Amino acid sequence: MEDILKKASYWLSHFFDEDTRKETQDLIDHDPKNLEESFYQNLAFGTGGMRGIMGVGTNRINKYTLGKNTQGIANYLKKSFPDLEEIKVAIAYDCRKNSDTLARIVANVFAANGIKVLLFSELRPTPLLSYSVKKFNCQCGIVLTASHNPPEYNGYKVYWEDGGQLVPPQDEEIIAEIESLQFDEVLFKGNEELIELIDKEADKVYIEESIANGTFGVSAENRKKLNICFTSLHGTSITLVPPILEKAGFTQLHIVQEQAEPDGNFPTVKSPNPEEPEALSMAIELAKEKGSDIVIGTDPDGDRLGIAVRNENNEIELLNGNQTMVLMTWYLLEKWKEQNKLTGKEFVASTIVSTPMMRVLTESYSVTYKEGLTGFKWIAKLIKDHPELSFIGGGEESFGYMVGDFVRDKDANTSILLACEMAAELKAKGKTLLDQLKELYVEHGYYQEHLVALVKKGLDGAAEIKQKMIDLRKNPLTEINGEKVILVEDYATSEAKNFQENKSHQIDIPKSNVLIYYTEKGSKVAARPSGTEPKIKFYVSVNSTLDQVENFETKKEEAQQKIQQILKELGV
Repeated sequence: MEDILKKASYWLSHFFDEDTRKETQDLIDHDPKNLEESFYQNLAFGTGGMRGIMGVGTNRINKYTLGKNTQGIANYLKKSFPDLEEIKVAIAYDCRKNSDTLARIVANVFAANGIKVLLFSELRPTPLLSYSVKKFNCQCGIVLTASHNPPEYNGYKVYWEDGGQLVPPQDEEIIAEIESLQFDEVLFKGNEELIELIDKEADKVYIEESIANGTFGVSAENRKKLNICFTSLHGTSITLVPPILEKAGFTQLHIVQEQAEPDGNFPTVKSPNPEEPEALSMAIELAKEKGSDIVIGTDPDGDRLGIAVRNENNEIELLNGNQTMVLMTWYLLEKWKEQNKLTGKEFVASTIVSTPMMRVLTESYSVTYKEGLTGFKWIAKLIKDHPELSFIGGGEESFGYMVGDFVRDKDANTSILLACEMAAELKAKGKTLLDQLKELYVEHGYYQEHLVALVKKGLDGAAEIKQKMIDLRKNPLTEINGEKVILVEDYATSEAKNFQENKSHQIDIPKSNVLIYYTEKGSKVAARPSGTEPKIKFYVSVNSTLDQVENFETKKEEAQQKIQQILKELGV
């Protein structure tokens, strides 16, 4: 506690503003628990950048932690591009509390360091920021967002000149630059001449490229026949999804008006996360009223999407992230095949915790399949590392997808367009997305996944998560639901142990705190602490054959029972 008091006392110095000093003193005097939580560590970069609770302290999102980050990045940019006459940074922000204010603070720090800033004048989705970094020849991009985290959170994602998020070794180098600074070294007083407000010019070119990448010749008549219900869940996608769909010719678009106004309090949902069925409940009710074929919702910064469609009983059913990813990948592969664009020099990408069906599906088209760690920054890195290959598309289980490489991050806007294009084409053939998914299961095998995320908040929670991973490594599973474990991949040590062949090999993927078990019958269990939330996640995948569509419900029930038994054995 002595170290924490020392760190907190520094925040009482006159460099910090009066409100910050007062809040810090209140924590010291009256709230030792929150004082510890606010100062016990420096807020770190994770899977999707930096996210945290807003407030005073080194472990919180505030003017000073973001200012110090930005100063470190400004210093790093100058070292990385010493011969560039003008270094440029694009900055966007979402609907969260203080996002606009924090974006202006970040802009001022860059400008104070002589760096040109292209600052969006209003909130915009994260994919537009990724796109703008490349389109406007910026060396870096920042978006102020905490994605789908609760209202008390905000965050800071950093992009590099290729439009992808930071990956090693740059992230470690930038962190070292940040950690070498003191707060009083941050230049907060910006040069207004170096800050340029942008918006409509970026929207226009992005919408055009989104339509070019997300449509495949479905007739105007069939697009008009698709009945769509959409909710932005109080987030940024309201600025781009409607104009993209309307310009592409989807005229039957019903918007959940109660959730259309951007609002960082997210007043109509428990969590603004399209992974949660409850988040789409208002949209599903509107869809029932309007007779919609498809329901779509996005998270606050407009990069994740949730989709619900009609099932055989005409009820609206939510697809999970793996199912959406498989369908979109199938559609892209089919269209590339129809257009004779598959030359043997293309690839699809996903992540190590996503459904194994992605590999099976992709390789059935004789297309290369590549896998990376969780997070789209790794898919962006695969694109960057393999310029000899054309990227078709890819995604991950957590409701994200990327269509082509014009955006180097998950992109709900273009993915929604692609989903509607696919749904319109299937509807014209008398089919739904679920019908098509079942046919894919018959052809490639039935796969079912389930995710359990255990929330462990604060200092004690972090210790509990750390101990859980230590225990799993000390006492590795040898059997799962009566099936022998034949392979264990430990991404922390980069070692994979094959017990059938009694061999080990190195994993050619950057290190990460992830353990994955594979059984003799194809079941897969992964354990991974979240990189952006106080959670430890367990991913379970099981598979079997499906001989005909009519037996789908039986197979689904069998898989669910198997998954529940596995979770029971894991104690989660």
